Amino acid sequence: MIDLNGKRALVTGGSRGIGAAIALALAENGADVALTYQAAADKAHAVVGAIERQGRRGVAIKADSADPAAITRAVDEVVGAFGGFDILVNSAAVGLGGLIADLDLDDYQRLMDVNVRAPVLFAKAAIPYLGSGGRIITIGSALGERVPFPGITAYAMSKAALTSFTRGLSRELGPSGITVNLVQPGATNTDANPADGEAADFQRGLTSLGRYAEPRDIAHAVVFLASPAAAMITGATLTADGGAIA
Repeated sequence: MIDLNGKRALVTGGSRGIGAAIALALAENGADVALTYQAAADKAHAVVGAIERQGRRGVAIKADSADPAAITRAVDEVVGAFGGFDILVNSAAVGLGGLIADLDLDDYQRLMDVNVRAPVLFAKAAIPYLGSGGRIITIGSALGERVPFPGITAYAMSKAALTSFTRGLSRELGPSGITVNLVQPGATNTDANPADGEAADFQRGLTSLGRYAEPRDIAHAVVFLASPAAAMITGATLTADGGAIA
């Protein structure tokens, strides 16, 4: 077990799927965990209950990642609840399918607000509270590196932006002893992309392992990067896609 005792984490979009798995895995390894959610209050509070059953403190914060004011307030609430925090995990995201020729501008704007602007603003708000040993970990997508089929261009672009964000911010925060890394999942069994969905066999066929990831597979990568074992890893991309972009 990785020792995260005494660490305090904020996981954005932590009410379900990969975000929920990350929140639970951090708690299982000793961290107190706050999570944000947009609408699924029941699921968010269920995750908090599971965190508390691990003997850790848990907090659910309603915050729309497309709203800059909500982002600042969420960070303030974490600091108020925990007295500060050590780990920021940018997990909240939205999907957008369709061809660029058919792009709806309002949908595109929300995609960019949640997938690109929100990680920047959460980091900006968190930096004053992250001391040496702090961690910023963002959840990207293997689609940010390889786009194997049409209809996901805008989404893939939003995830590709996180690579430069991670590398650049690692340079800015390295002198303070804060690491900044990116985890890129591939096809993962969630409500948004179930392993028994219509496109699941195609996605499995892209991988070397021939299977979907489970959310906990991605959470394990995040826990490692949050741990002291990853103290010399920063500005890096850890791809957990079963070999889909190998």
